[in-house]
Amino acid sequence: MKINSGLEPSKESFDNDHFSTAEQTPIREDAFLLSDQEKIERISESVRDIMLTLGLDLSDDSLNGTPNRVAKMYVKEVFGGLHPERRPKSSTFNNKYKYGEMLVEKNITVYSTCEHHLLPIVGKAHIGYISNGSVVGLSKMNRIVDYFAKRPQVQERMNIQIVRELQRVLGTDDVACVIDAKHLCVNSRGIRDVDSSTVTAEYGGRFKEKEVRQEFLDYIKLETEF
Repeated sequence: MKINSGLEPSKESFDNDHFSTAEQTPIREDAFLLSDQEKIERISESVRDIMLTLGLDLSDDSLNGTPNRVAKMYVKEVFGGLHPERRPKSSTFNNKYKYGEMLVEKNITVYSTCEHHLLPIVGKAHIGYISNGSVVGLSKMNRIVDYFAKRPQVQERMNIQIVRELQRVLGTDDVACVIDAKHLCVNSRGIRDVDSSTVTAEYGGRFKEKEVRQEFLDYIKLETEF
């Protein structure tokens, strides 16, 4: 999908995951009027103001490039999943070998950002699905996780978004995802509990059945050896 950043976008210009519902990331309809470069310039000035307010000397060689580095990181990397043009192209293939059992990809790295304090969320996602005729490339599951992680997030919402996207791509409700992650807003500030992590799960279709769900969880527990 192409978004014309110089024109007022119509409602139809946005992917469904950019409308304001409980499962969707809160985002304004004018979110893509500015180009990436325009956003970088604005954010750079804001970061500069923050650093000056904190009393930092931006003439120092170590600090004078920080505002621009942070701005580029926000737009191009950390929050790159906000832009619908970066949504992974998830091609599917016919399940011609008739594999009818559960497929599980575990230990997918999650790097996200807590939307309440803008501090990192770091952990692992585990995905399972049962094909109803279509399969998706393994790396596409990693890319889908990465896309929804690269935005200000709440872990529960991210979990749901990943499952809904895979259900859409695969054309089946039989998708599950478990995420186990550390939130640095808990680990590095406030209570500063460095050992705690947060586990969320979303089960669709047959994964709501106790035996199917348990099979998925048992796969996650398997030791991976090389």
